[in-house]
Amino acid sequence: MNDQAVVAAQLGRPLRAEIEVAVRCHLDLPVVVTVPPILDDGTPFPTRYWLSCPLAGKRVARLESAGAVTRLEAFISGDAELGRGMEQADLRYAADRDALVPSGTSPAPTGGVGGNEGAGLKCLHAHYADVAVGNANPAGGFVRPYVEPLDCDIPCVRSSDEGVERHPDWREPR
Repeated sequence: MNDQAVVAAQLGRPLRAEIEVAVRCHLDLPVVVTVPPILDDGTPFPTRYWLSCPLAGKRVARLESAGAVTRLEAFISGDAELGRGMEQADLRYAADRDALVPSGTSPAPTGGVGGNEGAGLKCLHAHYADVAVGNANPAGGFVRPYVEPLDCDIPCVRSSDEGVERHPDWREPR
């Protein structure tokens, strides 16, 4: 299956730029993709690593809806070492992304992980994706045990006569 079509099916919408798969699950499907800093229509896009896996997305969303962002922000802000780790993660993330922005591009994407500006966390999905690709990120590190293992029994997408689609029998493993 074509990765572009698979990720579009996973997300349930057309892609806004060409992606590359950075991490795959045990079923060889995309989990995290890299996104260019400038989308096809010229829109600046601050998020370098995008979570495409429906299972991981569902598990992170569950954490966010339970108030994990606020609790994790408070925990990190109360620990100087974790705070420095988050600052370093944001600076590294921005530098990696910004190195790919063509010179003179305006407007250009800004911020750290997921476009975060300053203290606080913006999106646990982006922090988890950053850790999943192998980067040091305290917030993503805290999220990871609540997301993994990504242990689906059947693939989240399948080929059909119409192309690639979400698999109607896919469910979150118990």
